[in-house]
Amino acid sequence: MSNPIGAPGDGLSRRDFVKATGTASILGLAGCTSLGDSSTPAETNQPRTQNNGSPAQDLPTTSPPEVVNVDEQGNQVTIQSQPARHDVHPLETMGGPVELPQVWAFSADDGPPSVPGPILRTTEGEDMEVTLDLTEGQMPHTIHFHGVTKTWKNDGVPTTTGITVQPGEKHTYEIPANVPGTHLYHCHYQTHRHMEMGMYGILRVDPKGYEPADKEYFMTLRDWDSRLPRQFAGEDVSYDPRNRQPDIFTINGKSAPRTLHPEQGSPIIVQQGDTVRVHMVNAGYMSHPMHIHNHRFRVVEEDGAQIPNAAVHEQDVTNIAPGQRHTLEFDATVDPGIYLMHCHKVNHVMNGQTYPGGMLGGIVYESVMDTDIFADLMEYAGYEG
Repeated sequence: MSNPIGAPGDGLSRRDFVKATGTASILGLAGCTSLGDSSTPAETNQPRTQNNGSPAQDLPTTSPPEVVNVDEQGNQVTIQSQPARHDVHPLETMGGPVELPQVWAFSADDGPPSVPGPILRTTEGEDMEVTLDLTEGQMPHTIHFHGVTKTWKNDGVPTTTGITVQPGEKHTYEIPANVPGTHLYHCHYQTHRHMEMGMYGILRVDPKGYEPADKEYFMTLRDWDSRLPRQFAGEDVSYDPRNRQPDIFTINGKSAPRTLHPEQGSPIIVQQGDTVRVHMVNAGYMSHPMHIHNHRFRVVEEDGAQIPNAAVHEQDVTNIAPGQRHTLEFDATVDPGIYLMHCHKVNHVMNGQTYPGGMLGGIVYESVMDTDIFADLMEYAGYEG
């Protein structure tokens, strides 16, 4: 498993990150509380979410998703699930705090619970055994894998396969790595609730002879109706899955500015001249037109399929529907700086009534990490060095 600085993938080590920040302090630059337009009145911060007596404070707090190289584990991985607390953005900057007092989080082997769940990475032809271990679980679950072609009984749908993994049980799915590309997995038991509570993750099947880019990252997009997690934490709220009211928008489980936190968030850290590949998955209910500032990118894979070279073209917005996966590739050859990546449904780039926030991340060139502007961003995000 790996969890470097930056987005899941090929980020810096913590030592290299600290070295790259140079002499600019990233500890407590005074007076920085919002990146909002100065003409916009300051919003009143909402109080920290309470759960009316439910012991959310006793739950573990989720960690960022880890990359699990299943090939290196003898093609086997064990997945568990447990309730956890999820800090989307715990500070009072940019409309925070934004918190989910209870989610249902996947974990891999002895790793920590995370939302999104662990990123399972394997190679075409290296078939996996994925054991869903609920011997200490609290509710039924299954795992359904998009994209790959498997036998009927391994499809992970309880009503059509007759297989539901109950608390106290475990079950092993045989998942062939026979369709290279980036895929989604999720619980398919009461899907409308279990996905809403955070039970999803990425499966990456590298094709044989895969040539990685200089930098390679994973991004999971998600729109949330926070009423369901709050309801399961004991709050007196009503949730209707036929009348969702999305109010939290995340990249890899975090909203801006926490998305820019180098360890808790998912900044895309690049060097001048890098070829960068971003595997982007939509695990939510809404389409998200993702835009990258100042970089023209190419969509080279869609839903696990390689796009023919004749059809690949440069663009700066790609619309990703629910369940879809797009792999974006771009060259980090523009003027080194800090550039936004965000959903262009601009109300998705908000925390409550505060803009900016939500589904917004950034591309950061290493050469600008020693600037005061980057130090300001680190303070907004809550990074203390």
